[in-house]
Parts: sequence; C-alpha cells; structure tokens
Amino acid sequence: MSARQPCGAYRGGLISAEPRINDRIRVPEVRLVGPSGEQVGIVPLAKALELANEYDLDLVEVAANARPPVCKLMDYGKFKYESAMKAREARKNQAHTVIKEMKLRPKIDPHDYDTKKGHVVRFLKQGDKVKITIMFRGREQSRPELGYRLLQRLAEDVQELGFVESNPKQDGRNMIMVLGPHKKKTEAMAEAREAQAARKAERLRGSESPEDSAEA
Repeated sequence: MSARQPCGAYRGGLISAEPRINDRIRVPEVRLVGPSGEQVGIVPLAKALELANEYDLDLVEVAANARPPVCKLMDYGKFKYESAMKAREARKNQAHTVIKEMKLRPKIDPHDYDTKKGHVVRFLKQGDKVKITIMFRGREQSRPELGYRLLQRLAEDVQELGFVESNPKQDGRNMIMVLGPHKKKTEAMAEAREAQAARKAERLRGSESPEDSAEA
C-alpha cells in the first residue's frame, strides 16, 4: 500500500500554485483573517466556511504551512484577476529594461568625458540602467579616490535623469557604479514614440509644395 501524498506534493510532473479554497481546505481549524484584514482568531473550519457563506465570499488558505493554517475571507476571482494584472504590469515594466555599460579611465580628458556623459544621458532618457566602469592601470590602482571622484562627478551631472542605484565598489582592477533611470522604460518608450510622431508630422508639413500652400 503506497503512502498518501501530502497536499501540494508533486503529482505527475505538475506542482499546483493554486491555494486551497472553501471545501478543498481539509483541516479541523484555521486562523481566520476577515475581509478587511482584521484578525478574527482561531476558529473551527465549519465556522469559517459559514462566515464565508454569510459574506458571500471565499475562504482562501493563504499560509498553508502555519499551524493552524491561515485563511482569509475574500473574493477569490477578483483577487486572481488583480494579481494577474499586477504581475502583467510588473513584467511590462521590467521586460525591456536593459543594462548599458560605459567604461572610463580615471584620468579621462574633458572631451572624452563629455562624450561618455552624453551616452549615459541618452541611455537614462531611454529608461535604461547604466553600469559605469572605471578601469585602473598600473599605479592608478593605488589611487581609488580618483575613481570615486569621477563617479561622484558623473552622478551629479546626470542627477536630473538618474540616481545611484548601486554605490561605487571595487571589482578587481575596476571600480563599478550602477545608475538607474528616474523614468520607467515604458514611459521613456512612450515619449520616444510621441517625439517621433511629432518629427514625422513636421516633415510632412515641410514637404507641402508652394502651390498647395497658395491654394490653401
């Protein structure tokens, strides 16, 4: 005779992420949380199901490993829908996030610095993160303050567009800092589309012939 599998165990290659609800809950008592988050306390399962019926809500097991399990009164269909929408929005905001990289030398000349800073500005405007790498060579490795000062200067120069997400840290011969954009990727993409549409409209207006303008 085979041993009985515990609820939620591996079955046929699938692991269910769905919580137990209503009559699928098989315990004598539960720690009940009300529909507004209030703590009701430990009650018999039958009482919890009775309250769910009175409120016209579902009894949902939210912490199966607790003793006794924690259950909450909620509209499970609405909860699933809202959770799916939040997950979708989170994926949309994160799916297109790209980490760009910009490498600098601690004794970079002003022209090169301005060029590199311009690239960082463009990346942040696009809603991308930027990993800044300061590359030390030879005796420069004994002067980490040069890297800190350069990174601090860059962070201050682009602070309207981004923020220091990861503080400067030594990584072998290099020093690394990560800048994050103030704008979400989706916002940056929407603004880019609007700007592109505006440029296209401007080109169309400029391409009108003098005869067309005169007739108008």
